[in-house]
Amino acid sequence: MPKALTILGMIVALLVVLLFGADLAIGVPFQKAKPLMDCVFITCAGMLGYMSWSSFREQK
Repeated sequence: MPKALTILGMIVALLVVLLFGADLAIGVPFQKAKPLMDCVFITCAGMLGYMSWSSFREQK
């Protein structure tokens, strides 16, 4: 079960990066709400992805 949760964390991080990266680059789907908000969410998703990857490697 913990492996599945770490993989799920990586998937969620990737989806958040794609969603807010697209908003930052082309304004879809939020019509360029605030660039600072996009950057903060991308940074947080990167941290989530790193922590999930690190936990996944420790479980082997």
